[in-house]
Amino acid sequence: MNSKMSLAKLQPLVYQQLSTSITKGRLTHAYLFEGASGTGKKEMALWLTQAIFCLSEGARPCAECHNCQRILVGDHPDVLTIIPEGQTIKVDQIRDIKATFIKSGMESQKKVVIIEEAEKLTTSASNSLLKFIEEPDGDMIILFITDSKARILPTIQSRCQLLHFNPLSKKQLSLLLTAEDIPPIEAKFLAELTNSKEKAIEFYRDEWFNESKEAVLKWVTYLVESNHFSFVFVQQKLVKQFKDKKQQLLMFDMLLVYFNQLLYNKVRGEDTQVTRSKWSQQKIVTGIEQTLISRKKFEANVSFQNVCEQLTITLLDG
Repeated sequence: MNSKMSLAKLQPLVYQQLSTSITKGRLTHAYLFEGASGTGKKEMALWLTQAIFCLSEGARPCAECHNCQRILVGDHPDVLTIIPEGQTIKVDQIRDIKATFIKSGMESQKKVVIIEEAEKLTTSASNSLLKFIEEPDGDMIILFITDSKARILPTIQSRCQLLHFNPLSKKQLSLLLTAEDIPPIEAKFLAELTNSKEKAIEFYRDEWFNESKEAVLKWVTYLVESNHFSFVFVQQKLVKQFKDKKQQLLMFDMLLVYFNQLLYNKVRGEDTQVTRSKWSQQKIVTGIEQTLISRKKFEANVSFQNVCEQLTITLLDG
């Protein structure tokens, strides 16, 4: 799936709005792309930048010309991407733009500045950008990208055209992941676990994640078989596999995905490795409810091992 088709399907409203602006020559000087991580904001920013510099005389961007290719790999002198230095985007980074990049285009009068994680702009850096937005220097466009619009100064927001990126549906994300050569069954699991394509791919390529997923599946299998080894398995495997709080929270999320898949398959009458059990539909619902309760206990600082053992006893006795 090429980027044009992907963006048109994933964010049709934003894509159509920008396409119309490109065709009619009505692009504004500042945009704020906001929405959850993994919804295509960075991809749309690159696509729009390619359209601005594209050398094709036909539909833009062509994605094949010299400019489109250079933008794709971050090698165009009139396109600057700013990312946080450490935890913030500092005023000195903005001053550097003024000192060099903004004075004149290296190859043309067109200039594009892409500011990633724009919510990390310091107040002084944001204020330094205001003049650029209010009095744009020639043919320049600034693209702010953020997962958290609330953390962008109102003075910046009010001077930008706001474009909201809707969260991806599980089906959309699953299709995107299969397009990245991830097996459909894995893509479906990952789409249930996160709504970010980048995070899903990161999970898929991570050895610890895949070992952990198999461990949770093994635990679920013991539970639905009413195998009392599931209690021992907590100490022997889960406590050793999930060591810090972030990993342990992920374990509960994995467990919920497996129980939800179990319920879905049970309702449809499909037989899988996990659904070959005597658990009724109601028992699976109970499993989901108890997992949510257990996750809240863990978040309230009850020890990971205790919570998992209590959950195991509850499900075995229930």
